[in-house]
Amino acid sequence: STLSSEERRLRDKKHLNDITAARLPPLHHSPTKLLSIEESIAIQIQQKEAYEEVQAKLAAQKLAERLNIKMLRFEPEGETSMQYREVRDED
Repeated sequence: STLSSEERRLRDKKHLNDITAARLPPLHHSPTKLLSIEESIAIQIQQKEAYEEVQAKLAAQKLAERLNIKMLRFEPEGETSMQYREVRDED
C-alpha cells in the first residue's frame, strides 16, 4: 500500500469531503515568513511611531473640541483683511 503523496492527499481530501461539508476559508494573505531581529525591531518602531502620531492627532482634536477652538484661514494680505479698511488718498 505505497501511495504517492499526491494520491494520499487526494484520498484524505475525499475522506474529509465525505465526513463534512465544512471548508477552510481561502487564504487571503501570504503565509507567514521569518524575519530577522533587525527587521522585526524596525517594523515595531514604525508601528509605534504611526500609533503615536494617530494618538497625538486624536488628542489634539479632542482638546480643540473641548476648548471650542475653530481653525480659520488666516490671510493677512488677502481680501478678508481689506474688507474693514477704507482706502484714502493722502493728497
